[in-house]
Amino acid sequence: MGMTRRERVIAALQHKETDFTPYYMEYTAQEEENLGKAFGKGFDQDWGYHLHVYQTWNWPENTGMPNKDHFRDGFGVVWNRSGVDKDIGVIDNHVIDDIETDADAYVFPPYDAARLRKELKEFLSKKEDKFTVVGIGFSVFERAWSLCGMENVFMAMIAAPDELKRLLNGIKEYNLKIMDSMLEFDFDAFYFGDDWGSQKGLMMGAAHWREFIKPVMKELYARAKRAGRYVFQHSCGDIEEILPDVIEIGLDCYQTFQPEIYDIAKIKQQFGDKLTFWGGVSTQQLLAKATPSEVQATAKKILDVMKPGGGYIFAPTHTVPHDVPPENIKALYEVMSAKGIR
Repeated sequence: MGMTRRERVIAALQHKETDFTPYYMEYTAQEEENLGKAFGKGFDQDWGYHLHVYQTWNWPENTGMPNKDHFRDGFGVVWNRSGVDKDIGVIDNHVIDDIETDADAYVFPPYDAARLRKELKEFLSKKEDKFTVVGIGFSVFERAWSLCGMENVFMAMIAAPDELKRLLNGIKEYNLKIMDSMLEFDFDAFYFGDDWGSQKGLMMGAAHWREFIKPVMKELYARAKRAGRYVFQHSCGDIEEILPDVIEIGLDCYQTFQPEIYDIAKIKQQFGDKLTFWGGVSTQQLLAKATPSEVQATAKKILDVMKPGGGYIFAPTHTVPHDVPPENIKALYEVMSAKGIR
């Protein structure tokens, strides 16, 4: 009898090769609509994805907003989705105008624990035999800049470090309360969404990441580890410089793992026995711009590099955006699921 999908992901996290490599894809709402038109509603229900993923970032709502494209989240931040990115959007306001003078006065909102528990119960009822991932988007750095503005957070690292640390610790304590509610449920991995990288290096630099972000992540990771969960971290961009740091504080799986940024063979050789990588198939270049045959040829090469020794979840680097042709998604799925690569 073959492995379940959950067993296959756990084996990958334990750096064991499996009968075939676990795989996963997810899409923006716009891309899901495009794919539904191309392949029919519910097109991927039998595509065999190995992960079952839930994350919260405080439920932006349209209630009381001046138009249908604006949403206010529980922190008071207004998200404008009138542009291309209708899934998250861009921020229209700063809740904290000056970190040095205003951050200490900010009161974190209550969170809707009943709604959270209801959503998690419903989510877990649909897990089938998949590996379950539950987490918090905009978990630390992103939450800070969504409240204050990114430039203000960077400036505070120099001009108001103590005030910024207090704000980040407040975000940490808020997240720990949410985690405690989530950890009442039986799932496999805790996921933190927090972009730290640009196309070339960390946005804030390694020294500032280690001073401001690492201590907070260490405590969040530890809470998940004490509850017996694997720890997954999403960060776009180039975070190679701190991969030893996140391994040190307990990270099990890193996502997004962009091939236009990383030498994936080098990273696999250097860290593949310590860290599982989720991603590797470019949404920025390959899926958006290549032909289906090019997608398949490149995906097979990526798999040849990443499959040996386990430690890999075969996936696009990001949620697949609206500009990826449906035929390229089908081509990638055929490589992921084909018996010839098992």
